[in-house]
Parts: sequence; C-alpha cells; structure tokens
Amino acid sequence: MAWISKNRVMPHANDIVTFHEPTVPEGQCPYVSGAGPSLNVDIVDWSNVWPGQFQVLDKQIKEALGWHALAIEHVGSTSVPGLPAKAIIDIDLIVADPNDEASYVPALERAGFELRVREPWWFGHRLLRHAEPACHLHVFGYDSPEVIKHRIFRDWLRGNPDDRLLYAETKLGAAALSRAAGEHSMQYNARKEIVIKEIYRRAFIATGLLKD
Repeated sequence: MAWISKNRVMPHANDIVTFHEPTVPEGQCPYVSGAGPSLNVDIVDWSNVWPGQFQVLDKQIKEALGWHALAIEHVGSTSVPGLPAKAIIDIDLIVADPNDEASYVPALERAGFELRVREPWWFGHRLLRHAEPACHLHVFGYDSPEVIKHRIFRDWLRGNPDDRLLYAETKLGAAALSRAAGEHSMQYNARKEIVIKEIYRRAFIATGLLKD
C-alpha cells in the first residue's frame, strides 16, 4: 500500500524509470542571484578520503536539522569506490517539503551551506553548496522519484564493474572535450547523458522496474 501524506503518494515505478526534464518556466531561473553553472569539470581518481568526508557532512546536516532530515544519502560518483569523479561529495537530503525553505535552509546556512539552485518545478529540488569538504547537497521531498533513481544508479555501478568502467571512460572523455571547448558543468553533464541512460536502462531491467 502506498504511503499517503498531504495528498501525495510515494513514486510509482513508471515515475522512477522516466527521465523528468521539465522546461524552466518562462521568466524564472534555477540559479539564485550571483550563482551559475560551475566551470569545474576536472575529474580525478577516486579517493578513499571521500567516504570520510561524507560522514563529516552527514553529521553536520543531522546536527543542523535534527528530525527534519528524513534521509541523507551519499550519491554520485564519489559514492562508488574506484570511479573517477569531480572531488565534490554529492548528497541527497530528503525533507518533508523542500518548498518550505524556512524549515531547513537557515539551519543549513548556519552549518556552512549556501543555497545556489531553486527548482520548485522539478520535485521541489534545491541545491546547496558547501566549501570544505566540497559538497553539493541536493534537497528533495520524500515523494521524489529522483532520490530512488540516484540510489539505484549508485548501487548498480558498485556492483557491476563493466558499467563502472564504461561510465569512467565516458566521464573522462566528456571532461576532456568540455575543457577543450571551455564548457561549464551542465554541458559536461549533457555529454554523458546517452551513456547514463543506457546504464540506467540495464539497472531498471535488472531490478524489475522496466521490462526488457
């Protein structure tokens, strides 16, 4: 039985396997004033310090938010041992309502995080940045399919070395091309998109979320 709260239900399997890419509403910008896409597309070898950095950040978030932090997950390439990555810890934070910024943003700001992205049209997504350790904190609601998708991708890469190698080669190639072209991080991400979706498809089929 689906969990129901505030007239919302947990994500359906179809929502998890769908790549939601909504258009930015006219007259709006996802970046807060003074922010924009990063020019950092430098990829480095996986480091065994990254799990420890996540633990430090996890503790800071929990101390800042208490029970408002419904779940905290280390995701992205730094969460996959052996996978080259940008030296930035990606974390998914689940809160009851990401659009209620007053319930979590001020507390996170006091802990050293800075709000950079506001996307209420994409499952309420917010992104906050932390300088040391370097971190991108992605905030979603408990009913967002994105957080489930991110965990599936992480766990699939941890358990499937062929796809981990494929993704590593794709990342390194995309980063080299983006640096040569003077592109920013969003353009770098776009260069990886086809391979990412290929890997997701294999993971979705293996987990039974998608039929072959």
